[in-house]
Amino acid sequence: MARSWRSPLAFLAVLAALLPGGAQPQAPAPGPSLIRERGPLVAIEHVLVIDGTGAAPRPNQTILIERDRIAAIGPDGSVAIPAAASRIDGRGRTVIPGLVGMHEHMYRTASGDGAFSVVQAPVSFPQLYLASGVTTARTAGSVDPHGDLGIKREIEAGRLIGPDLDLTAPYLEGTPPAIAQLYPLRGPEEARRAVRHWASLGFTSVKAYMNISPAELSAAIAEARRHNMRVTGHLCSIGYEEAARLGIDNLEHGPFAAPDGGLDPRRAAGRCAREGAEAAAGPGAVMMHVIQNVDPASPEVQRMIRTLVERRVAITSTLAVLEGGDRPDLAALPQLSSLFPPDLWAIQLRRAAAQRPAAAFFATMLRKEMAFERAFVAAGGLLMAGCDPTGDGHVVAGLGDQRNIVLLHEAGFTIPEAIRIATLNGAIFLGRADRIGSLEVGKRADIVLLAGDLMRDVRAIERPLIVFKGGVGYDSQAIYASLRGQVGLH
Repeated sequence: MARSWRSPLAFLAVLAALLPGGAQPQAPAPGPSLIRERGPLVAIEHVLVIDGTGAAPRPNQTILIERDRIAAIGPDGSVAIPAAASRIDGRGRTVIPGLVGMHEHMYRTASGDGAFSVVQAPVSFPQLYLASGVTTARTAGSVDPHGDLGIKREIEAGRLIGPDLDLTAPYLEGTPPAIAQLYPLRGPEEARRAVRHWASLGFTSVKAYMNISPAELSAAIAEARRHNMRVTGHLCSIGYEEAARLGIDNLEHGPFAAPDGGLDPRRAAGRCAREGAEAAAGPGAVMMHVIQNVDPASPEVQRMIRTLVERRVAITSTLAVLEGGDRPDLAALPQLSSLFPPDLWAIQLRRAAAQRPAAAFFATMLRKEMAFERAFVAAGGLLMAGCDPTGDGHVVAGLGDQRNIVLLHEAGFTIPEAIRIATLNGAIFLGRADRIGSLEVGKRADIVLLAGDLMRDVRAIERPLIVFKGGVGYDSQAIYASLRGQVGLH
């Protein structure tokens, strides 16, 4: 059958790969214009340090980076700066650890009408994450697993800039799938086979989705244990306490966004739907009940929190993707609008306008989720953060991670606490707290230099100047500029 080549360039790329010694062209290594500092010695002086441990900020500090490590941190004048070091004046600026994003994707919500779907963003998203301060990222579900493996390979080879990636396998979803792009499991044995397959390719975690059955989740958890993989979930068909008893490691979004089905007394057993006449409404009816009728201070929520803490189940906060209705005001976000082509940005504004009648619903969901997260942390729970660049599409890689910190502070966490949630807590969950997640001597030099005093203005998190990943300092504003008009295209 004849094949129609839409582009001569596409034809030539394939032809080159077929010729002796031929190969498809690789992406060029990041140009020098995107790199501000390459060491081997860099000193940041007179800077405010928020170290990621939750400790009080330390003003007038000097950090010495030697190759890929933090060699020294201390008050100005106490750190010996070698004559060969490049020196950065940090007056009026803040340094934080590189963000450890725990709910990230290499895809975004498709810009179009009709059923919800997503599209891969293999070029723009890795760069946006890094420019925005995310130096380590766990994807939380894949729709293009081989594409995610390719992105990770290109970053590790130095041909694409982006965070270090921990990859989560394609969603383990039950029947019917909540999103048409997801494959529905056909029983526990298929769940086990899926985990084995993706583990063999290097995926480090598994994500259960809204309609998975208890038997399928139990089988997936048992198989994941055999392969040293972690299991997280965006659940509904299974309550949070039941998932904790089955051995899940992590739950995404929290019970007022990914509904804890156990909080709905009329949820059909093992399904993300209510019993009786409301069954046809599917997940929406369960979510509406939880958001409208469940109090975060209620005995059942407090019992659930105790169960999660006792069984060491972490929660990933994704507050940015919960905003809708009359917040945020997209028209007032020039950094975000500049990243989209004009036609796609017009779609985002139209979607935002369409959500305004539901502003009260979104506000209730956000307020209750914030209250839950405060109570979870107060009880000793491990709260992490990630942006989940999906929803109506206004949440974008990296910028959404910054927004999370603003919203965590709005939720009642101090700024050092919010920074810890977005950095060290994720490193603890990943088992890498000895290497990343906080600014300490001997750890990898993953450091974000912000324009402004973060303690006086939490929105300074949205103004990164240089992001150091392993001691190499990338120019955030240059990366943003190189991606103007590109989000949604690749």
